[in-house]
Amino acid sequence: MASGVGPSSQWLPAGNWTTILEFLNDQYPGVANETWMLRMAKGEVVDETGQPLNPESCYRAGACIFYYRELENETPVPFSESIVYQDEHLLVVDKPHFLAVVPAGRFLRETLLVRLRMQGQPDSLAPVHRLDRETAGLVLFSRNPETRANFTALFRERKVEKVYEALARTPCNAEGLDYPLTRRSRIVPGEPFFRMQEVPGRANAESVIELIGIDDGVARFRLRPLTGKKHQLRVHMAAIGCPILNDRLYPDDAFVPYSDREDDFAKPLKLLARSVAFTDPITGEERVFESERRLALDR
Repeated sequence: MASGVGPSSQWLPAGNWTTILEFLNDQYPGVANETWMLRMAKGEVVDETGQPLNPESCYRAGACIFYYRELENETPVPFSESIVYQDEHLLVVDKPHFLAVVPAGRFLRETLLVRLRMQGQPDSLAPVHRLDRETAGLVLFSRNPETRANFTALFRERKVEKVYEALARTPCNAEGLDYPLTRRSRIVPGEPFFRMQEVPGRANAESVIELIGIDDGVARFRLRPLTGKKHQLRVHMAAIGCPILNDRLYPDDAFVPYSDREDDFAKPLKLLARSVAFTDPITGEERVFESERRLALDR
């Protein structure tokens, strides 16, 4: 680890490159040659044995190299996470909106995983399920690699009861539906690739949607996803005519391409992972954790 960030890896394919530096410049044209040379000078490009590589290091097909990437001008997320619970095996964290769970793409140090490692959590810390960057609420992490599979199995086998809350602007279909309702549909990747869509066919996504109440032109919902497809709740809420407030992906007329958007920290997606409940696979205890966050009507 380097400041809480793990390395990226790259297997070296067969090719005519003479040095590893030549390969990196060819493979990653968006990264300047000077950047790779600086990383090498700092010992941030190594082989599979941990041996630092330099600009003259020979290319060897079939080898694996590791490097630490950096992002210039990464935008700070001005909200803090809080720890709800931890023991030897499990860490439960209350995540704010806009904070990615793990490094990916344009998010590196401003991610929940890196923040937690920098606060003293073990380098082996890893999330055991997914939560969208734009969604706030509870995220579970494994603190012990030896028992990690026990917790990931809970989500894979659908043994975790998850409850979300969401807000939708009225007028929408909130008043005209019979609650609680169950939305079942087939959700697959759409266009562009990061958007999901409903298509005809056998259902692979199921959500229970309950209207809690309507206040000052905003409807509050309780959502229970019975499956775990990407963006499932956002897609299902848009499909019933009640898109989640401040959602810029769904429905179609609200879509804003990533290339044209910047985070508006004053307008978070009004979706919150409120609670999780499950039987602890290590101790056999019944666990129930709740977020302390609230979806404010005035934001």
